[in-house]
Amino acid sequence: MSFPRQQARTQRFTLGVPRAFRVSPDGRRVTFVRGRHGTDTAACLWTLNLDSGHERVVADPRSIGADDEDLPAEERARRERLRESGSGIVSYTTDHALTRASFTLSGRLYCAALDSDTAPRELPAAHPVVDPVICPLGRTIAYVSGGTLRAIDIDSGHDRVLAAPDGDNVTWGLAEFVAAEEMARFRGMWWAPDGSALLATRVDDSAVTRWTISDPGAPEATPRTMAYPAAGTANADVRLAVFAVPPEGASHEPAEPGWVEWDRSALPYLARAGWTNRLDERPTVVFSAQSRDQRTLTVFRADPATGHSTALRTDTDDVWVEVMSGVPAFTPHGELVWIGPDRSGATRERRLFVGERAVGPREHYIRSVVDVDGDHILYSASPADSPATVALWLLDLTDGSSTPVGIPGMPGTGVHSGRLCGGTAVVQRRDLDSAGVRTAVLRGVTETVDPGSTEIASLAEKPDLAQPRVRMWRAGERGVPAALVLPSWYEPGAGRLPVLVDPYGGPHAQRVLAATSGYLTSQWFAEQGFAVLIADGRGTPGIDLSWEQAVRGDLATPVLEDQVSALHDAAERFGCLDLTRVGVRGWSFGGYLAALAVLRRPDAFHAAVAGAPVTDWRLYDTHYTERYLGTPDPDGTYERSSLLADAPRLRRPLMLIHGLADDNVVFAHSQRLSTALLAAGRPHTVLPLSGVTHMPSQETTAENLLLLQVEFLRESLGIAAEERSAEPG
Repeated sequence: MSFPRQQARTQRFTLGVPRAFRVSPDGRRVTFVRGRHGTDTAACLWTLNLDSGHERVVADPRSIGADDEDLPAEERARRERLRESGSGIVSYTTDHALTRASFTLSGRLYCAALDSDTAPRELPAAHPVVDPVICPLGRTIAYVSGGTLRAIDIDSGHDRVLAAPDGDNVTWGLAEFVAAEEMARFRGMWWAPDGSALLATRVDDSAVTRWTISDPGAPEATPRTMAYPAAGTANADVRLAVFAVPPEGASHEPAEPGWVEWDRSALPYLARAGWTNRLDERPTVVFSAQSRDQRTLTVFRADPATGHSTALRTDTDDVWVEVMSGVPAFTPHGELVWIGPDRSGATRERRLFVGERAVGPREHYIRSVVDVDGDHILYSASPADSPATVALWLLDLTDGSSTPVGIPGMPGTGVHSGRLCGGTAVVQRRDLDSAGVRTAVLRGVTETVDPGSTEIASLAEKPDLAQPRVRMWRAGERGVPAALVLPSWYEPGAGRLPVLVDPYGGPHAQRVLAATSGYLTSQWFAEQGFAVLIADGRGTPGIDLSWEQAVRGDLATPVLEDQVSALHDAAERFGCLDLTRVGVRGWSFGGYLAALAVLRRPDAFHAAVAGAPVTDWRLYDTHYTERYLGTPDPDGTYERSSLLADAPRLRRPLMLIHGLADDNVVFAHSQRLSTALLAAGRPHTVLPLSGVTHMPSQETTAENLLLLQVEFLRESLGIAAEERSAEPG
């Protein structure tokens, strides 16, 4: 089987990899989702008993008899924001004790017992069910159906309405577009720790501009209208309300919401929400809200009875304040756990804070708070001198020490993720030694004894591809993180190779990481006869605040300069790159960067494949675009970063690839650039993908896209047949 086909069938070798871990409070049981093999798209829910080491399938979509194909529109949109291409049980929630789980299949609601062999049962909920959340006590499940917020009692099946839409464009309990797409807030409802109340969003997108997404390849299909908040236009109006959950048998009439109040005109973006769980007082609402210019981010605490809010912390920045993952969180004694800017040192950096004090080593590049478990905080960070490494660290609040948490017997270099509860950590590791994923469950990591370790197997397929030959370094005067991938068959001194620059190059995404899985596609391109270069220039994460914020006001110049710098540095350093034949490919921001490269630097780049590129930033969403370019105004900021005015400058072969069903970077981006190129008389290629959203996941489409790209690049760069390796495989 060819690598492109294998990669497509395995959804980039993610099928069969365990994920979505939960750990019981006593640290003795773990739940996760995983397919039964490396091409199984119908993920199952599993549980692992650490005392016995026994794994058990709790719920299998096949045995339940649900294929998960008939998804509600709201669920499809939610999965698109999550970039979730799998099926089956792709997400679930559990009660606090990890005894019950809730999930959906084909818009139907199921509840599974995690501590017995009882088969999952379907609950008589209103259809279709979207994003169910089980209460911490395991008695009630809140969910959304048709924009209505509902709650169903698990044992009796009693279903009632908590809040119904009070307008045509109002929905309850779901994340609005920019929250899910740009803030990584994918949920719109949160249970109080004692199950007595539910916090929920009310979203009114009446003022948001309506866009129509249609597919010319399916003229019989009804076009889809969506609310898309493009830069400079209105956002959805988002409010928070608290609902006291009525006891079983109470009226089905909608409950009166208790509104949470804050200055929404000054801080309209709801970034995070949830509850505190202090040991010596009742739960209170906690949330963070951000100004539209994103220069202010405030954490609030609110009384659920009165809705009155009190600011706990406010961060400001003249450029922007980043919404970080895992915070706000709280220690058991009520201290705020936070990631915020620290300007007390010589460089601008982020620090981990507990209350007002900065904790943990200053030299760590903080990425996220993973979990708070008693007096311990598990956080994700990179050493200052190694942005390609992502490690887990355990902070002990009693003495302030930080110790690395990894899989026993394996060195720290790699990319790690995990969970922590009840003194048990789940650690997942990707590294440069293999293309696979290792997962270990470590018991007693918060104790002084060596933790016991239990592995959770990955059932993913192994790539039918040579192990990537990755060389990483810091390129040029700025020290741009870079990686070079060469063909497995290439011998030093065997001549110069045409170059393929393969970046993302934009905010919130890092390509140069110490994980083989991120270089598989690059290695396949290398096997076709290319030296493949990946570089993370200014704007990407992993270095420091100044590096990330260097793109403020200009998303084009810094990122393109750093790609050129890395290209020249690689040519000097390795001596095997043919700079007269340089192609560039990328997707999304990487697609924008690829088109930008041949339009503005045809001296350095000689052909480009631009997948789903942003070509006109006025067509992209508010929260992302305004963070970097502000609101559209006459000063030319948007025009300087747009590709449309550069169309007459095209002198190199350019292929635009775009899904017609893309609701993130809509097809109008490629259409407008193509129109401008046509008006300027510049030949180019457009490949529209019928029925495809932002990330192609259909097996045949994903396979053939790789084959078409490599042939386009070969032809455009004049690569003779004798220079090529064997046919793609």
